[in-house]
Amino acid sequence: MPTEPGNVVLIHLRRLGEQMDALREDNREIKTRLGILEQQGASLSSRFDRIECRLDRIEKRLDLVEV
Repeated sequence: MPTEPGNVVLIHLRRLGEQMDALREDNREIKTRLGILEQQGASLSSRFDRIECRLDRIEKRLDLVEV
């Protein structure tokens, strides 16, 4: 007895649902990783700002720049 057309459609819909679940999980992981990268980027930016301020003070103390 051949497979009924309705069953074939249900099988394909289930597979599509499984694939969409996998894509959702991948998307969550990507968002999590992107959030971590954004936090690290912000941390580096603030560290560079502090280094720049310290370098400016050192240059002024050594009279390497005009005040």
